[in-house]
Amino acid sequence: MTEARPFPDSPADLLRRGAPETPILCFSPASLRATAQRFLDGFPGQVTYAVKANPEPAVLENLAAAGIGAFDVASLAEIDLVRAIAPGAGLHYNNPVRSGVEIERAVARGVRSFGLDSAGELARLAARVPAGAELTVRYKLPVKGAAYDFGAKFGAEPAAAADLLRAVAAAGHVPSLTFHPGTQCAPTEVWRAYVAEAAAIARAAGVEPARLNVGGGFPSHRMMAEPPDLGAIFEAIDVAATAAFGAARPALVCEPGRGMVAECCTLMTRVRALRDDHVFLDDGIYGGLAEMLSMPMTDRIEVRSPEGVLRTGAPVPRTVFGPTCDSLDRLPGHPMLPEDTQEDDAVLFRGMGAYSGVTATRFNGFGVLTLATVDRLDD
Repeated sequence: MTEARPFPDSPADLLRRGAPETPILCFSPASLRATAQRFLDGFPGQVTYAVKANPEPAVLENLAAAGIGAFDVASLAEIDLVRAIAPGAGLHYNNPVRSGVEIERAVARGVRSFGLDSAGELARLAARVPAGAELTVRYKLPVKGAAYDFGAKFGAEPAAAADLLRAVAAAGHVPSLTFHPGTQCAPTEVWRAYVAEAAAIARAAGVEPARLNVGGGFPSHRMMAEPPDLGAIFEAIDVAATAAFGAARPALVCEPGRGMVAECCTLMTRVRALRDDHVFLDDGIYGGLAEMLSMPMTDRIEVRSPEGVLRTGAPVPRTVFGPTCDSLDRLPGHPMLPEDTQEDDAVLFRGMGAYSGVTATRFNGFGVLTLATVDRLDD
């Protein structure tokens, strides 16, 4: 992505100045730093950032400046990206499937914390990582409460996790545990269940884990009526860890991705055409709106004139298409847009800092996103 300068006050100010012709991710460093501080102040342990959610250098730079000192990385490319921006940051390579070459190159880059969820991965790691490296066993539970969970792909069943934890300790490495409750996981009972299971796994293994990484899954604000209560989740994790482990409570770690960066960006699209109740945008599911197919459709949408004036007509249901020639390029359901929406208007989607840029394609020649830094996201 490219970056527009100088920095306008807000997305509306950007419109008044003459916004770029491509879809725009309006990025507010102030919003990002505020969210980072919320995690640093509220979470009862180390706060890291899952780079996959938004690997923009400006995002990583602002997080490092805000005090985020460690990052969850899933590839050598992410390792190199963080090393270039924050050379002294801790790196947790918790993608539990890697080749031997990837492990060796990660070790050469100074990585000393790795996730795993199988005996095969443990064998690959044990043959390549130095003594004393942290090996973090990932487990899963059949607990529902997220928009979608990762258990079908990652995580060992509790009994297998106990065997792996015991083997890690026996091999002389630092044993830790981790889980991921699934994306957009708001119910506190899910977090409590996972923390309680960590203690059960540790008891079954006869091992005291050095750390418990509660993963990502922290919800972002997708629906106007349902702002997430991160404080309640932090408290639930804290209380559950003490209750489950007592004096043997491990150090806690979290690795928010979506929950950290979603709110720092607003996606600004344009109305290319109107046909009755059909609205055609210059971005869609092959671009910055890709996640609308796998996540609940957001209603944090507003429409502004080309001059930045907010449209205030009565909301009406619309069929909203993206710009490609594929008829599947359509937003789910019928988003509510003002009845006075016009061609060339800007349609703004709030809370789009996670995954919007990194998953965009270039299908049909569309999908280019401009990154524009703004002082704030509200007028």
